[in-house]
Amino acid sequence: MNKYNDIINLLHHVSNTRKPMTLHNRAAQFAPFAALKGYDSAIKEEARITSKKIELDEELKTIINENIKLINNNIKENPKVMITYFIPDNKKIGGSYETIICNVKKIDNVNKFIVLTDNKRINFDNLLNIVFE
Repeated sequence: MNKYNDIINLLHHVSNTRKPMTLHNRAAQFAPFAALKGYDSAIKEEARITSKKIELDEELKTIINENIKLINNNIKENPKVMITYFIPDNKKIGGSYETIICNVKKIDNVNKFIVLTDNKRINFDNLLNIVFE
């Protein structure tokens, strides 16, 4: 015997004094609740991996400087190069490395950066490798 047999066949009660709740408001009662607002994004940010910037030895710095001079000697042709450089992270210590193939517009030896044809600037200090193609 079921314990609800005495009420199972009764009609659903409808209040005479209150309007029925809309389906939208009723559904909102069962919506997910985030007790710690922003917690998920904080966990994702903490889990995001950044790389430590590689410190170049004098030999690699010399090679990069020689390649920059070679590119600068051919700057009128907007030489095509492959650059691997460090991108510092704005939120965490470290960053990431990116390798691109692009054309160089200008070498600014005073401010120590390379200007690409799309006007992107790469600081000499962030270079890991630059190869004249």
